[in-house]
Formats: sequence, structure tokens, C-alpha cells
Amino acid sequence: MLRWALIFFVVAIIAAVFGFGGIAGGAMDIARILFFLFLVLFIVSLIIGLMKGRGPRVNV
Repeated sequence: MLRWALIFFVVAIIAAVFGFGGIAGGAMDIARILFFLFLVLFIVSLIIGLMKGRGPRVNV
């Protein structure tokens, strides 16, 4: 997902250089949404991983 955010960011920069303001704005909005979605999912998975942790060690 982070890869797609970077791709849309690059598309937005290239479109802005060539003067396509509408396409650049749309691509930047998509990149921003994907980045924040990635960030939220990363934090949620990090919290779940820390809460879950390792189970108790059982010596057999």
C-alpha cells in the first residue's frame, strides 16, 4: 500500500511539472489517502502484535 502511495505521489509530481493541475491534485489526494490508510493499518497491527506478544513458555 505504501508503494501505491509513492507511485501516486510521483504521478502527481510529474503531472504538476507538465501543467496538468487537475490530474496532479487527484493523484496527490489518492496518495495522501493511501498513506494515511497505510499508517493506520500499521499502527493497529503494531498494537495488536504488542498486546498479543508471546504465549507462556511451557517446558515439557
